[in-house]
Amino acid sequence: MSKKKSQSKKTYRLSTLIITAVLALVIGGRGVFAWMNPRLQAAEKTSRSMGKIGTVYSALSRYYYRDISGSKLEEGALNGMVNALGDQFSQYMSKSETQSLNDTISSSFSGIGAEVRKQGGQIQIVSPISKTPAEKGGLKAKDIIVKIDGHSLNGYSLNKAVSLIRGKEGSKVTLEIKRGGSTFTKTFTRAQIPVKTVTGRLDQKDKNVGYIQVTTFAENTTKEMKQTIKQLRKKGAKSFVVDMRNNPGGLMDQALKMSSMFLQNGKTIMQVQPRTGQPEVYKAGKKYDQGFKVHEKTVVLINGGSASAAEIFAAALHQSAGVKLIGTKSFGKGTVQNAMPFKDQTELKLTIAKWLTPDGSWIHEKGLQPTIKADYPQVAYTPAIATNKSYQQDDVSKQVANLQKYLTALKYTPGREDGYFSQQTTAAVKKFQQDHKLTASGIADKQTILRIEQAVASLVADSDHAYEAGVKAAQ
Repeated sequence: MSKKKSQSKKTYRLSTLIITAVLALVIGGRGVFAWMNPRLQAAEKTSRSMGKIGTVYSALSRYYYRDISGSKLEEGALNGMVNALGDQFSQYMSKSETQSLNDTISSSFSGIGAEVRKQGGQIQIVSPISKTPAEKGGLKAKDIIVKIDGHSLNGYSLNKAVSLIRGKEGSKVTLEIKRGGSTFTKTFTRAQIPVKTVTGRLDQKDKNVGYIQVTTFAENTTKEMKQTIKQLRKKGAKSFVVDMRNNPGGLMDQALKMSSMFLQNGKTIMQVQPRTGQPEVYKAGKKYDQGFKVHEKTVVLINGGSASAAEIFAAALHQSAGVKLIGTKSFGKGTVQNAMPFKDQTELKLTIAKWLTPDGSWIHEKGLQPTIKADYPQVAYTPAIATNKSYQQDDVSKQVANLQKYLTALKYTPGREDGYFSQQTTAAVKKFQQDHKLTASGIADKQTILRIEQAVASLVADSDHAYEAGVKAAQ
């Protein structure tokens, strides 16, 4: 991809980062640069009157008792101004950070497959991407990454944290995760994250219902969606369940194109509200969908990992076509960012607008509420158990409490869930070990914990109440 094309793709960015490749959540269109240019010129004129900044710069560079480079002072000043906004989605990016972002938009990298953001000075998981090491390893939305390979992330920028998590395919990275009141360590093997963003199949019981999972909004997502719908139609699908759960978003032009496919021409997809003036309204039409329409009954699945462009799609179908949303409340990302490149290959990422749902609602930090609430069993949100030690009778810890919750969900009977490893908990662990042909010691060692977690993962996968409700609603 050319540098010019890469930059155009970054316009209207719904900015959070994906660990796989620092993928920005982007919304596309050149109009935003037209909005920004006059303001940039005004800002340049204003800067001439900011004499105090120049005076401080001169004093620091001439009189500070140690040598300090001018570029370091400049970068500090730029970061300070952007940080003064108190906006986690606005950022001045260094040359290396800009290059990383550009590479990401045009390429793919290996990583663990989780979208992250910086929230309150902490690196927070927005959602793991489907079928990636992050999802398989049990990462959840709102998990906090405390350390990476033993290094505290205190004071780290989002890009710096992401650069530590990315790495060569097959290599390992260890994260210390905080979930609620518990902290645990998990080691992941980096992998190439799947490029295909849309997959589909018929429901096993009702062959008239087609299930479509959309993992992100990338450059080919709309094309993949069209192909998937055509294939499912040939197989007999008469209705669709579109799964947007744990979809962190992506390119807005893809969200517009996909939404338009499910809406009547002229129906509102979304609105963009700049700092001043009236919102710009985006409406469904051939401009976006090239005449390809989905008239079949459709429902959309959402959860706390559905963010940004995924929320644009869900809100558009819900408010402009009456499509039911099934699952749990979505993430709530409702601002628009613009990427402004500089000659030295650094870049300013700045929030310039809000995006609104068709009815004018701003869902930022609120999310979309489902029409029908349905979720995985509660055990799906129980923190993973640290495997760097074993647990046995008379131990007391939050890790033991999590172990007991897992055992209860698997129909073993630990007797309690307060974190005290009782005699009955020992008996439950021993019974699990016997049933799974492990050494029946009653001690929860690493091998036992991993097998318990695998069993719980299978249980959760077989208890997808939102999917079941979606199929029922699509019939």
